[in-house]
Amino acid sequence: MPVPKSEFENRPPCDFYTPAELLENDQMYTVYEIARLLQGLEPDAEIEQQTESVLLDWAIPWVMTNADDLVVAEPRSDDEPGYYGVKEDDGDDE
Repeated sequence: MPVPKSEFENRPPCDFYTPAELLENDQMYTVYEIARLLQGLEPDAEIEQQTESVLLDWAIPWVMTNADDLVVAEPRSDDEPGYYGVKEDDGDDE
């Protein structure tokens, strides 16, 4: 059920990091690591599986929304996820 805005003291804008703000230029990240970073956690932070599932609900749309600014790398093995990184402006990533 909707709640009146007046019930909340603090209502900051709904801003998300850009890939360049969130990710190191020379690193590649899994969607799990991106999910942690979006919440201000370290990429290797230990979190519960249920929490990770919730964080992924935020991270996957973020990756899709920012796809034009990201590069993707295939998993190095069958038991590993793919990796994402910041797209370089010089075109070397294409």
